Amino acid sequence: MALSSPRLGAALGKPVRLTLRGGAFQGVLQYLSPDRRLFLRTVKNLETGRSTPGVKLFFEHEIASVEVLDELDSGNGAAMLTECTSDAEGNGNKGADTGQADHSPWSSPGVFPESQPRALNSLKYSLSEKEEEKVEYTVIDCFPQKFGPAVLHLKQQRVVSVVGEGVNLCRHGKLSWLQIATKSRIFLFDIFLLGPQAFKNGLQMVLEDKNILKVIHDCRWISDCLFHQYSVLLCNVFDTQVADVLQFSMATGGYFPHRVCTLQECLMQHLKIPSKWDALMKCRQEVASENPDIWFLRPFPPSLLQALALKAMYLLMVHSSLMDNLMSDLTAVVNDYLNAYRNGSGDHLRSTKSSMHCSEPSQGIVESFKLEKTSKII
Repeated sequence: MALSSPRLGAALGKPVRLTLRGGAFQGVLQYLSPDRRLFLRTVKNLETGRSTPGVKLFFEHEIASVEVLDELDSGNGAAMLTECTSDAEGNGNKGADTGQADHSPWSSPGVFPESQPRALNSLKYSLSEKEEEKVEYTVIDCFPQKFGPAVLHLKQQRVVSVVGEGVNLCRHGKLSWLQIATKSRIFLFDIFLLGPQAFKNGLQMVLEDKNILKVIHDCRWISDCLFHQYSVLLCNVFDTQVADVLQFSMATGGYFPHRVCTLQECLMQHLKIPSKWDALMKCRQEVASENPDIWFLRPFPPSLLQALALKAMYLLMVHSSLMDNLMSDLTAVVNDYLNAYRNGSGDHLRSTKSSMHCSEPSQGIVESFKLEKTSKII
């Protein structure tokens, strides 16, 4: 049986009835992937009468037939699009098919709920092409072609940024996108389409690699989600939210801020990014608050893909900025250490043994550090 019929591709956004080998469902055809997977929203189990919120995935091998309906809960006027066929006939159809299977899902027309959020339209026009910062990224939504090379590239890195997007991102929520950026590449892993197999096929190895530093902002949520849903134990993490608090404490002589900063606030503070990115982030948050299920729409709006890529790219840049700031105190104290002996008379050194061969009190380091902190506060 083939799901690549052009008539089925034209049924996107229309109610359909699926007859499976072990039941029957109906719902609105949300998306038809190149690897013969079918997604329905507003799904109803015709045997139990129960409705399922969100989007449900069906595989080609379990589908006996697909029908397009005039409306939900109505079988009148149904047009049979595909029928159960023998394996030989199905293979023949695949060889002759020149339809949707060869097309990228991102070039297909979008299918959105009837109540498409207004903010999505405003996001498209909030920035002109000249004003919007363009960034190259790769969407990873299938295993054979793009997934393997992406994981191979990540395994060769020493520092990457990791961002997760979804609904209620924790053990009780749902992860839709995982953005990972390196110095030269940005990958947007479509976890909604790839499923848990994405982690088993290589992402878990990257996220658990002790030799790869993962830059994350507020790692608590995604750490909980990855561990309880995908058995991934994050390690070697540089948390920019924690680093921002630490920098504040060092700069104020031990005080802590009243609250932690969001990623957007950290980007504005440490990178001084243009206000256009601030507008893009605010618009993205408005879209997500109006319709949290937007993270599970496929094809995904290109304007939001751009925002996901920029977020991962800027997070990597904020790590460099924070590291420079955190290391500045160490550098200053080391500079005082460099001058501690060589700028003096040297008379007192004749009776002093090298610290390489004996231990000595750390009071000099402490005093240098205190002087540096005092000068900063003043």
